[in-house]
Amino acid sequence: MSKEQVLEQALGLDYEDRADLARRLLDGLEDLSPEEYEQAWLEVAVRRAEELRSGKAKGIPVEEVLRDAGSRLG
Repeated sequence: MSKEQVLEQALGLDYEDRADLARRLLDGLEDLSPEEYEQAWLEVAVRRAEELRSGKAKGIPVEEVLRDAGSRLG
């Protein structure tokens, strides 16, 4: 079964089952070695950089992020 098929089935679960599945998947990440953890974050960073370069994702100016954070924190 492919990752996409698993995801499709998981998204078909009700809210509580999806939350339980997400929690269990995240708990499984706690068993990563420091090297595996670093590699996982590197893959995320590379993917996000590519999304920005390709235009699939849009960056937010730091001023806007700080203004939003300031308004949320009061």
